[in-house]
Amino acid sequence: MSTEDRAKATAENIEGKVQAAAAEITGDRKAKAEGEAKQAEAQAIHAKEDVKDSLKKAID
Repeated sequence: MSTEDRAKATAENIEGKVQAAAAEITGDRKAKAEGEAKQAEAQAIHAKEDVKDSLKKAID
């Protein structure tokens, strides 16, 4: 498990949530889409780290 990668993904997820929420208030569709994309990317990073953790456990 890469703690650094998980921390970056969590920060990106939070940033995406804030951006999407602010865009929802202002009605900025592009910014909302960008915020949602950041959240999706963060989820993908977490999923990748989960797979890496599972493989490491299986090998150990």
